[in-house]
Amino acid sequence: MRKLIGMLAAALCALGGSAVIAGNEPAPNYVMRHLDTPAGERDPDLTEQGRKGAQAVIAWFKGKPLAAIYVSDFKRTRQTAGPLAVERGIELTLYDPRDTPALIARVKAEKGPVLIVGHSNTVPDIVDQLGGERPADLAHPDFGDVWAVSGGKTIREKLTY
Repeated sequence: MRKLIGMLAAALCALGGSAVIAGNEPAPNYVMRHLDTPAGERDPDLTEQGRKGAQAVIAWFKGKPLAAIYVSDFKRTRQTAGPLAVERGIELTLYDPRDTPALIARVKAEKGPVLIVGHSNTVPDIVDQLGGERPADLAHPDFGDVWAVSGGKTIREKLTY
């Protein structure tokens, strides 16, 4: 058994950090917009509905591996990802939402799947630059979608909360 585990570990190291899911598909990276906030405020806290959604993020990611969680330096992104980060023991990594190419470079250097929590004006570019199908522009009430981007494919799912 130890020999088998050692062989599996060596095989994973040989992949150069590219996690693989069933078949030969690379593991997806996940992108979502922060959850529910009031309109028109610069750095608001999540609403009660948004806080419920942050708990739903934990359930949605159950069984899905994550190597890192990236958030911008706004309360709403940190509050969206915070409960999942605590549950997983992952420290939130800050990124500059004005520099998507730098974010993408950092994500591609990670040793496994990543969750990026962005904003209505950044999520479409992030999904696109990860190699996925660019989503339509997001409006204020567009909360709760998660895009899984892997091997040029994009799957969009809605959180239930």
